[in-house]
Amino acid sequence: MTVAQQARRGWTRLRTRGWTGPFVALLAATLLFSLTTDTFLTADNVSLLLEQSVVIGLLALGQTLVVLTAGIDLANGAIAVLGTLVMAKHAGTAGDAAGGLVYALLLCTALGSTSGLLVTRLRLPPFIVTLGMLTVISASGRLYSQSRNYPVGADLLGIFGRAFHFGPWALSYGVVLMLGLYAGVHYAVTQTAWGRHVLAVGSNPDAARRMGISADRTVVGTYAAAALLYGLGAWAALGRIPNADANAYQTANLESITAVVLGGTSLFGGRGSAVGTLLGTLVVAVLRSGLTQAGIDALYQEVATGVLVVLAVAVDATARRGRR
Repeated sequence: MTVAQQARRGWTRLRTRGWTGPFVALLAATLLFSLTTDTFLTADNVSLLLEQSVVIGLLALGQTLVVLTAGIDLANGAIAVLGTLVMAKHAGTAGDAAGGLVYALLLCTALGSTSGLLVTRLRLPPFIVTLGMLTVISASGRLYSQSRNYPVGADLLGIFGRAFHFGPWALSYGVVLMLGLYAGVHYAVTQTAWGRHVLAVGSNPDAARRMGISADRTVVGTYAAAALLYGLGAWAALGRIPNADANAYQTANLESITAVVLGGTSLFGGRGSAVGTLLGTLVVAVLRSGLTQAGIDALYQEVATGVLVVLAVAVDATARRGRR
């Protein structure tokens, strides 16, 4: 097979899987900032860009699973912050970092399961459920921490902040964790019965039930799996910044939704991918890094990101109407 044939085959794969938009956006942004700044494509900046993508990338990965079921999770950032507080406080007061880690992951998973149960049992809109959970969990985090910060000294909790050299790049174990989890979720969604159930429920829950799929169980399991990913994101966050703060990641929920939407996952459910979300996460990171190096004010960066999100949702809605 010639190089041209391989390129055409790769492009066809991108188009059929819905990755064309985020891939082109990432390529265009990278090319633009490479030409307009001298430091964008340096090894140090690329390493930093990947490191800055880890926490939001993991929250966005969990958010993708929820959105595939036609849901939304506004509480994902709050769940992750509470997870960091449980890990850090337990490690500091009880001297048991491993125990704090296990408790935090179980708590995060339980909170996600609670959201799923409220959505399925009470037939409440996911937006309302997770908005309420956001308020409850944020307040609970402040009460639990007594509005204090907890520095993290345990090696176990900071492990994902350590780095190793891969050629000219310094990659943290957090980046490896993120890429590994993306690969695992991609496989689960595309190659397993569970993944097919998630997509079926997101596309048409009534039709999924007629096919013998337990829609409620699938939704609850999806919220639980997503929340476990939020907990792993909390662990990675302590590796990046070894300090647990109840006021951290205040806009993480919106940033994760931004990455999901830019990655081509439909907010109407049933269509999307982990690979697309990874590309969307990198698009956001590249935009912020490049605009910062170009001297653009942070407020204008938020404007640019917001415009991209609206355009992505508009394109998705238009395409959805066209398929009807």
